[in-house]
Amino acid sequence: MKPTVGDLILQRLSDWGIKRVFGYPGDGINGLMGAMGRAADRFDYIRVRHEEMAAFMAGAHAKFTGEVGVCFATSGPGAIHLLNGLYDAKMDHMPVVAIVGQSKRSALGSDFQQEVDLQSLYKDLAGYVETIASPTQVRHVIDRAFRIAAAERTVACVIVPNDIQELTAVESPPRENGVVYSGIGYAKAHPVPSLTELQRAAEVLNTGKRVAILVGAGALKAGDEVTAVANRLGAGVAKALLGKAVLPDDLPFVTGSIGLLGTKPSWEMMNDCDTLLMIGTTFPYSEFLPEDGQARAVQIDIAPRNVSMRYPAEVNLIGDSQAVLASLLPLLHVKEDPAWRERIELNVRKWWRALEAKAMEPASPINPQRIFWELSPKLPDQAIICGDCGSHTNWYARDLKLRKGMMASLSGKLATMGSGVPYAIAAKMAHPERPVLAIVGDGAMQMNGNAELVTVKQYWKQWKNPCFVVMVLSNHDLNQVTWEQRALAGDPKFEPAQNVEAFPYAAYAEMLGFKGIRVERPEDIARAWDEAFSADRPVLIEFESDPDVPPLPPHITWSQAKAYMTALRKGDPNEVGVIRQSLRELFAGILPGKDSDV
Repeated sequence: MKPTVGDLILQRLSDWGIKRVFGYPGDGINGLMGAMGRAADRFDYIRVRHEEMAAFMAGAHAKFTGEVGVCFATSGPGAIHLLNGLYDAKMDHMPVVAIVGQSKRSALGSDFQQEVDLQSLYKDLAGYVETIASPTQVRHVIDRAFRIAAAERTVACVIVPNDIQELTAVESPPRENGVVYSGIGYAKAHPVPSLTELQRAAEVLNTGKRVAILVGAGALKAGDEVTAVANRLGAGVAKALLGKAVLPDDLPFVTGSIGLLGTKPSWEMMNDCDTLLMIGTTFPYSEFLPEDGQARAVQIDIAPRNVSMRYPAEVNLIGDSQAVLASLLPLLHVKEDPAWRERIELNVRKWWRALEAKAMEPASPINPQRIFWELSPKLPDQAIICGDCGSHTNWYARDLKLRKGMMASLSGKLATMGSGVPYAIAAKMAHPERPVLAIVGDGAMQMNGNAELVTVKQYWKQWKNPCFVVMVLSNHDLNQVTWEQRALAGDPKFEPAQNVEAFPYAAYAEMLGFKGIRVERPEDIARAWDEAFSADRPVLIEFESDPDVPPLPPHITWSQAKAYMTALRKGDPNEVGVIRQSLRELFAGILPGKDSDV
């Protein structure tokens, strides 16, 4: 049997070093799936429950490995289902190649079954989108898709009509006009700032008396260099959400997350600094950065398009964060006056004490902050934490203390629900020897998490280390949106939209052959975490938590306070619990304990 176009596509994927593909079959990609059967010894094909999950996993694979992620989907509905997960990858600058089916060429333009204009559909999403119309195109289309995805850290889409997949492959196109040759391989750009630019940046940073550093995902491999620069400048370091794993949270000058989900020390540092160094971040919320004109700024980023887009930088340094910081460090002067750093470290110590006090406040039945506070010391070394989107993201951002060597991520700029479990599956597939934790709310769990546990059931016995834990924060409420309605719109909770149906998550996990743990009392939290991380199989740990504990931002504006009070005056169904927990949080923050501030 002669190789088909489907075989050649998979061979080209192998040539690019691809060993894992996430997907869902369908008749629009029958030719590709037949080829996959013939190439099963070369690929780890992960069959998900829904195409969106394949896209999430491909993006997460890219996040946790640095490789290009790959997903497959059939024509029409399959290609459409990929979109949300692919937008998540695009907006977090992850390289992903999506290969999707299409109706036969002879049917295109006839309003045929499952015929969708995929070129138009993917136009906004993909940095490269192309339809293979001839076997001679296969080589250069696949090559360009991978090269562009890697070079631009974006999504590329290859559309393959059904009939093309079954045609005889053309491994070496004819040498004639209108036909091109291409090759595999990607040469990564290594832009390096000039000495003049480095000296200008050093002048700005050396002149500053109160230096603040903000790191994002682009600094994930530069933790040691960030630490060295921060110590040289006497600076504090705030972390954008995707940069949470850049530095461990036990460093005394790390102020934690920034933004609406951020910390008070980060807020205070940005308000009071006179100099700002941004490293590998496109953090979008200017209200949490210094006021316009307050600080002189230096920005480091690998992409020229990203600089001075959030805050006006006086000097922009283009290059890999780790290399740029290493070049910049010898030009920086040690700050003689320790007052700024001491002030930051004092604020950080006070903040951790306040967080602990808030976490230990009673709630009905469990304070969600305590779940995360008690999780931190229980996390195994080298753990990978995968967050979802919901009120639990606040506690992940503020209360969870990461240690050196851990990895963590979630849906950043898209902030989509439903990413937690598929992210965790992709992380475990990429690093089967490492412990993995998914943090998910009950809303996201019912959206798609429950279904993807079936994927875990299918594959978990292949993992070298069975430690795979899914934490479900069950508060029977789409809690983040409920609080946003109160604090931003001044509307009370709308129960028909916000209530989440009760579901026996732990019992469901047991039915799948996992260990299920249900926790209803705060005194059982620590023991439950120990039990979960020591199990010999995947675990779902379900915490019954109080939806009325407010995820208070680091700074409450007058408009937020006014909207909040307006919502309660309108008759919020949780009014009594909300007021009670808000007062507890307020007083715990003001009076976190009897210790001094030193």
